[in-house]
Amino acid sequence: MQTLHWRKSTYSGDGSNCVEIATTPTAVLVRDSKAASGARLAFPRSVWADFLSRSVKDVC
Repeated sequence: MQTLHWRKSTYSGDGSNCVEIATTPTAVLVRDSKAASGARLAFPRSVWADFLSRSVKDVC
């Protein structure tokens, strides 16, 4: 079984309200940092890349 390396968003500021992601060869996993053992969302890497490209445009 693969060990996941979770990391917080650089946009999380003080870290009290943020999400964490972990990558695998085929997917990007997302979870609530305050509920690490809770539910996770899994997105194909191509879908995650598309999301980021659109989100960055909306933020900047």
